[in-house]
Amino acid sequence: MAYNLDLADRVEEAMARCGYIGPNALKMFGGICFTINGNIACGVIRDQLIVRVGKQAYQASLEKEGVNEFDITGRAMRGWVMVDLAAVSEDQALLDWVARGVSFAAYLEKKV
Repeated sequence: MAYNLDLADRVEEAMARCGYIGPNALKMFGGICFTINGNIACGVIRDQLIVRVGKQAYQASLEKEGVNEFDITGRAMRGWVMVDLAAVSEDQALLDWVARGVSFAAYLEKKV
């Protein structure tokens, strides 16, 4: 399994709670990513949540427990974080992280 299917289902439900019913899902990075207007908001790789938080929220996000740089190639992607499964075991914690990604992606210009 390339990514945690249960976590992916929970992320999709959290996105619906943020007002995005039926987000577009793309298989990327060996996992699944959910987009808003063509921009990735969040996703799942293995047993970790990935969240696009943007460069301004990046450092503060990294200071939270269970959060690491999004680095699957040996080079971290600034503005993106990986959140351990244990840090999003509670539904509210997952919703909070998904909402961060949704807010950032919704802010970006729509991709054609």
